[in-house]
Amino acid sequence: MFKKKIVLAVLIFAFIAGMCGCGSDKKGEMRDMSVAETVNDMGLGINLGNTFESCGNWISGSSVSNYETGWGSPVITEAMIQGYKDCGFGVLRVPVAWSNMMGEDYTINQDYLARVKQVIDWALESDLYVIMNIHWDGGWFERFAKDEDRDECFYKYERIWTQLTGEFKNYSDKLMFESLNEEGGWWQIWDRYSNEGDKEKSYGILNDINQKFVDIVRDSSGNNKKRHLLIAGYNTDVELTCDEAFKVPDDPVGRCAVSVHYYTPSTFAILERDADWGKARTEWGSDEDVAELEKNMDMLKSTFTDKGIPVIIGEYSACGNNKSQEMKRKYITSVCNAAYTRGMCPVLWDVSDDHYNRMTAEFKDPELLKELMDIKNLERK
Repeated sequence: MFKKKIVLAVLIFAFIAGMCGCGSDKKGEMRDMSVAETVNDMGLGINLGNTFESCGNWISGSSVSNYETGWGSPVITEAMIQGYKDCGFGVLRVPVAWSNMMGEDYTINQDYLARVKQVIDWALESDLYVIMNIHWDGGWFERFAKDEDRDECFYKYERIWTQLTGEFKNYSDKLMFESLNEEGGWWQIWDRYSNEGDKEKSYGILNDINQKFVDIVRDSSGNNKKRHLLIAGYNTDVELTCDEAFKVPDDPVGRCAVSVHYYTPSTFAILERDADWGKARTEWGSDEDVAELEKNMDMLKSTFTDKGIPVIIGEYSACGNNKSQEMKRKYITSVCNAAYTRGMCPVLWDVSDDHYNRMTAEFKDPELLKELMDIKNLERK
């Protein structure tokens, strides 16, 4: 009888510990790993695209699932998330438009927050790293360009991250926060193509946002004091982020990595049909194409990685139905190889039924997956 009482007491304690997040739950583990070691440990990543960042006035705000499925994704299941790990990926990037369901004083809807949190929990339980951000969020980042709106934008930004840091403060170092997506650059202030306007001001706003991000996280409690952070580059463009006008924010614990995206040349990687700014390409891989890729990756390495600032390629892919799968595979694996062997973490952009079939939890192109996973065995420079 005495032994039964001991067993019962142990079970009760375990249940209570689990409910309060105490005990041996690895959700809250902060390891003695630098941000460089962490980025290296991530391996290769993939995006949960067109899901929680789906937005638009035509989507009914009556439920979370309306946004989750608004751009074609099925409702995400635990099996879908486990499938990413089973494919061999080490990190899942979760883009989120937090303004989708938001009340007064920029208060995030608790149901929306809980749903994002559930998917992040599934990823962590699958032993994936997670990168969570503010993605394209209804376009309000454009208002940073207006002097009369900037203070209000900074207030909204702070309100969002204050809520998120509070909600995820006890999560382990396998959860990384990303300051924003691609919106950190304002053509209304400075036009990169004509080089007209105030370049210093445009960069300065982004630098201030990124510094605000670090300050909010470090001034919060729990594991956020040491959490690894991902800093968005200028429009996440390689050349613009490597410009000396871009500043990596001051961080008292030195745990910041830099994020860029890679869709170069955009006429191949993005464009599906001719546009007024370019002619759609169906092929990639000439000597000039490869040289451009090598130059850009070397630029990132010398500007950041060689100086102890890790780089994550937060998005890269080849999109559009005007290209053969073989040509897409060549581009994707070439970018992945060039980034990974230089010590960076490439995170493939993916939306529902593009590279990964969410309904079957399988990669659609087994040869592409094999070539990507083979890259993980290559020696890094």
